[in-house]
Amino acid sequence: MEVFASIVRTISGWLYSYILIALLIFAGLCFTLRTGFVQFRMLRESLRVISEPRKDKDATSSFQALMVSTASRVGTGNIVGVTGAIIAGGPGAVFWMWVIALIGGASAFVESTLALIYKKKGENSSYGGPAYYIKQALHSPALGGAFAIALILTYMGGFNALASYNMTDFVKAYFPGENATLIIGAVIAVLAALVILGGGKRISRVTQVIVPVMAMLYIGVALTVVILNIENLPVMFQMIFSEAFNPQSAFGGLMGAAMMNGIKRGLYSNEAGIGSAPNAAASADVSHPVKQGLVQMLAVFLDTLVICTATAFMLLCTNLDASLYIDAAGDTMNAAYIQDSLIANFGAFGSFFITAALALFAYTTLIGNYYYAEMNINYLIEDATKNKTFMLCYRLAAVFVIFIGAQFSAGLAWDLADVLMGCMALINVPVCLILSGTACKALDDYMKQRREGKDPVFKAADIGIHDTEYWK
Repeated sequence: MEVFASIVRTISGWLYSYILIALLIFAGLCFTLRTGFVQFRMLRESLRVISEPRKDKDATSSFQALMVSTASRVGTGNIVGVTGAIIAGGPGAVFWMWVIALIGGASAFVESTLALIYKKKGENSSYGGPAYYIKQALHSPALGGAFAIALILTYMGGFNALASYNMTDFVKAYFPGENATLIIGAVIAVLAALVILGGGKRISRVTQVIVPVMAMLYIGVALTVVILNIENLPVMFQMIFSEAFNPQSAFGGLMGAAMMNGIKRGLYSNEAGIGSAPNAAASADVSHPVKQGLVQMLAVFLDTLVICTATAFMLLCTNLDASLYIDAAGDTMNAAYIQDSLIANFGAFGSFFITAALALFAYTTLIGNYYYAEMNINYLIEDATKNKTFMLCYRLAAVFVIFIGAQFSAGLAWDLADVLMGCMALINVPVCLILSGTACKALDDYMKQRREGKDPVFKAADIGIHDTEYWK
């Protein structure tokens, strides 16, 4: 296992030091310019769209699709991911998380709009994602299959193993003993199975209830911490901005710790450009693809600029020494750092709260991640979701991965998730760059109808596309 962990760590360092950071920033800037800064000029429109009622009560609403994707986005990365970024990269990492979110909003808009344009008709709802727009728009089913495999390995494998590990790492403090991780892992797996075995519809119903509640509670506690430590705010902002551009921390070597950790954890948390959220977006019942593109764009801001920032402010306002939370093996002690920060403000309640918050975040992450994996198995195996025996085995395999993930080490859990996520981005980002013109045409069509006072309705032929299942 140590040899495997070392190989994965090496690949992760190479990917994020030399390739992915440059690719993601370049793509985000290209999409921002091509769409005319859509993530800023249409922010108000995205808030309007999210409140629109669905026409078919049995279909997945725009809000439900947002909550499924947010269930995956708003998870362990918002707590332990941000915590680890600050330990490894310093306060300056927070600045780079903000940067990747601001430009990532345009990436999220493009990939989700493409998913809506090329989505497929299912029995009860639509489905789609990068695998499908790669196949249909680029006429490359093999590349689409490669993406589908990468997504399944990432979300049903790496990310769910990581979420399970993070949840176990927090909870085991209350259940000492040699078999604690085995028992906790089994309990998490069973709880996840209760939703996963019910399929996509049950997942969307559960997440639309849990996600908004847990997010509001978490933000409320974060605001309380900031108020309790209001005198530390000026110093906190000074550290964030000065250390982001500190020559040693920002550009030491080829890529500094602040930039690398901030972008890596920001990407893991908001997932813009990876190609995950479009799978949930494609199920939305909307009259125009741009509507859901705007909604998914908003999700990136909600994730990073609100919830990740809440975690960062809780940590930095409390002013604990982050350098103390690195163990002898060089792994960051994320759980201990965030727990100690909350204990410093709320006593024992702080420890219980952050454990409960992490448990809820991790739980919704587990089921949201599985939703993506289920959306892509149909691409690889035609009508797989109609085969009850196969899907039962597939879902049980997902549950087993959750159990195994609880037994991982911290370094292996994070590095494996990073590498698998990187493979998805290496496929999806170049594809989106190639197809971004289609998303821009859809945006122009949407804006033209809005200027005419209409509720935009999309017809693919209006932007020169003639081979979609929807939008005839």
